[in-house]
Amino acid sequence: MPITPANGQTAGTTEANPPVAAEPILLELVDEDGTTIGTEEKLTAHQPPGLLHRAFSVFLFDDRGRLLIQRRALGKYHSPGVWSNTCCGHPYPGETPFAAAARRTAEELGLAPTLLGEAGTVRYNHPDPESGLVEQEYNHLFVGLVQAAPAPDPDEVGEIAFVTPQELAERHAQAPFSAWFMTVLDAARPAVRELTGPAAGW
Repeated sequence: MPITPANGQTAGTTEANPPVAAEPILLELVDEDGTTIGTEEKLTAHQPPGLLHRAFSVFLFDDRGRLLIQRRALGKYHSPGVWSNTCCGHPYPGETPFAAAARRTAEELGLAPTLLGEAGTVRYNHPDPESGLVEQEYNHLFVGLVQAAPAPDPDEVGEIAFVTPQELAERHAQAPFSAWFMTVLDAARPAVRELTGPAAGW
């Protein structure tokens, strides 16, 4: 319950410094060819049936060809506590997917990849049964290499792991993963194989 001083103002605020509302996060809406057609607030774009918007997914590998995956923090509004690829998100309006991928990799994991390259695009429609939200996305894929130790932001990432294909298959059979994970991984596999080589098994 807020404490109200005798002057009638709520403690912690003044007429000169009212509380500042958070700026809405906007996404780029796109058509089926990936051409920008407008913007929409992030949560609104994910409400059923979903609005097609631009996104990105990053897959980073260590020098042994193991994929860095993350378990999304429990405080995330969308797909909390599930495993997913190294990093994913949405460019700001006017931001290139490459710049957004590099930005979010740094923000979420404290990493600057030693190599980051485009790996195509994939379009999908994945409802999330837990949250009731819908991923209608035109997703730009990126693969790369990482040599530094990750430093995850606990508000974004609950846990990380470097996994081989076999270890990923075992974990995928036992633990919940994001609804989009296998779609984006399968779409990125040709670039992943080119990056990691046949011995890695991807």
